[in-house]
Amino acid sequence: IQIRSDKDKEIHIRYSITGVGADQPPMEVFSIDPVSGRMYVTRPMDREERASYHLRAHAVDMNGNKVENPIDLYIYVIDMNDNRPEFINQVYNGSVDEGSKPGTYVMTVTANDADDSTTANGMVRYRIVTQTPQSPSQNMFTINSETGDIVTVAAGLDREKVQQYIVIVQATDMEGNLNYGLSNTATAIIMVTDVNDNPPEFTTSTYSGEVPENRVEVVVANLTVMDRDQPHSPNWNAIYRIISGDPSGHFTVRTDPVTNEGMVTVVKAVDYEMNRAFMLTVMVSNQAPLASGIQMSFQSTAGVTISVTDVNEAPYFPTNHKLIRLEEGVPTGTVLTTFSAVDPDRFMQQAVRYSKLSDPANWLNINATNGQITTAAVLDRESDYIKNNVYEATFLAADNGIPPASGTGTLQIYLIDINDNAPELLPKEAQICEKPNLNVINITAADADIDPNVGPFVFELPSVPSAVRKNWTITRLNGDYAQLSLRIMYLEAGVYDVPIIVTDSGNPPLYNTSIIKVKVCPCDENGDCTTIGAVAAAGLGTGAIIAILICIIILLS
Repeated sequence: IQIRSDKDKEIHIRYSITGVGADQPPMEVFSIDPVSGRMYVTRPMDREERASYHLRAHAVDMNGNKVENPIDLYIYVIDMNDNRPEFINQVYNGSVDEGSKPGTYVMTVTANDADDSTTANGMVRYRIVTQTPQSPSQNMFTINSETGDIVTVAAGLDREKVQQYIVIVQATDMEGNLNYGLSNTATAIIMVTDVNDNPPEFTTSTYSGEVPENRVEVVVANLTVMDRDQPHSPNWNAIYRIISGDPSGHFTVRTDPVTNEGMVTVVKAVDYEMNRAFMLTVMVSNQAPLASGIQMSFQSTAGVTISVTDVNEAPYFPTNHKLIRLEEGVPTGTVLTTFSAVDPDRFMQQAVRYSKLSDPANWLNINATNGQITTAAVLDRESDYIKNNVYEATFLAADNGIPPASGTGTLQIYLIDINDNAPELLPKEAQICEKPNLNVINITAADADIDPNVGPFVFELPSVPSAVRKNWTITRLNGDYAQLSLRIMYLEAGVYDVPIIVTDSGNPPLYNTSIIKVKVCPCDENGDCTTIGAVAAAGLGTGAIIAILICIIILLS
């Protein structure tokens, strides 16, 4: 361009420019011939660095005086297609569910062009260059040429056949003109995500297993399944359910988390004598529901035959503990009961033999063949082996299996009391003053039996010797207590054996003649024996008493 002043015909004019690109950074992009006013570009310009410049042109005379007002110059850099489109990422990752319908959105790729976007230089268009693999179609995807959105264009995405597609995407400017435009490429990796479109199927229609009776928490059969969905995902994880053949709940099927196999496990003991075999029907499904439109396979059920093997079970006593009641004192050899056991192994035809395991008092015998129990001694309710009127013994029942098995049973014998113990007088010794009006002796009785074979008791003095009833008398207080006292006014100090007859209330009653040693002694005013009286009551002679008194006086002096 050239600038000129209207006054350049009259005087000599000098021209200059100022502003960005002249005397301001970037410096000296433009220059001007000071005489002709022609402007020049001094170096290449890049529109992508600066798209326009604002300069001011000046005109002065040879003395530097302004001859014209400065004018504004606006210089615009015209774009050239010198920049290729650049993708934001060189690799894009996306995913799409298998079985997706055509038109399903997958992902978006984006490329930017530094050229002027209002011109064809900066207008980018997209296209798919290649797709790997080309299965089931070479055109499984399409891309929106303006937005870069990738969508499915064909049906048939199947993760079990193709898990990943690699798509090369090209971005071209000049509105996609491959002859004139500049291009660049990026890679789109599209993962085909799993959906539950494959029901689990048993690898065979029947399975079998074996379990010994009475065993629990044992795996008796392993059920194998095939599932083509993604391993260890909810679409693959198997869940097993017994739908028939086990009404009592003896079995469950647990899933092996590693192999996905079904482990048929005994959770409730089975009895060979009740069930020799089980025919189970097991169904398998996934943790996640099947995809829409997918039906269960007929191979999703299988039959499982479980055989139960017999083992030698221990005999058991149906009534354990067994309680019987009888009177104590039955004769030796009396049959008390038959304490027999049952062998669960009905089909083995085994013999059961009996023996004693615990018989603390050794009172009982048991018939080794039939379990009949007889007495080996007289049973005594008052024995130390009796607790709360009950005697307890334990017996063993053993079969002749290989190896033999045994069980125990406890027999409890409740002994009914009979009146087999006469009462005993209490106390055995007592003390009384020689004068009858000072005190009395309280007496009672002890009886090893229990009601009604104990009190009320009858206390009486025998008629022989006659001196007993002459010197003593008994006064009844109640059914358990009486008082013994002197009948005569005075009885010489000494020790007297007083016989007393005690009778209980049993049917028939039992009685016992007991001796109570009574010390008769002189007493003080409080009714207590004096020291001399106590010595005299001990039966010492007069000389002995005098000697004892002399010793006491010497000690005190």
